[in-house]
Amino acid sequence: MSAYQQVLDAMKQAPTVPSPLRPAMLRTETETPFVNLADGSHLQLLQVDLTQGLWVVRMRFDPGCAIERHYHTGPVYAFTLKGRWRYREYPDEVNEAGSYLFEPAGSVHTLETMPGETEPAEVWFAVHGANVNIDESGEVTSVLDAASVLNIYRALCQASGQSAENVIVFGE
Repeated sequence: MSAYQQVLDAMKQAPTVPSPLRPAMLRTETETPFVNLADGSHLQLLQVDLTQGLWVVRMRFDPGCAIERHYHTGPVYAFTLKGRWRYREYPDEVNEAGSYLFEPAGSVHTLETMPGETEPAEVWFAVHGANVNIDESGEVTSVLDAASVLNIYRALCQASGQSAENVIVFGE
């Protein structure tokens, strides 16, 4: 039997259907609010999976914004929706609308919006593991993970009179 025929035969096998069936979980743009992080960035938490250490966010970075130097303990996937931004360590690699960026675990960088920009940059991130903030000497200044991001988001929503109830949360 050819390799092609083996692939076709494998595709004909009945897949295992999960039980009970789970519906897809849609959230529209306005169902989870943006909260101000007071550093020129704004966070919209979309999903958290506490069992896998995954957090999915949409971020807005105001012109002139710079995020503390950091690295991640797992991979990060980013898609730029609007605006322009880069990592200070890679000034010639500019992310702009339609750009996709993969960050392997351990990649050290300082996110900043492009100088002279007039609109915020808006980026979707899926983050696995922790975000470890470090100072110039490499000392850890803080650590964020799925649980702490969820707690911070809920607290900021409550403080601003908004609801965090539509965040998709697994493992709680």
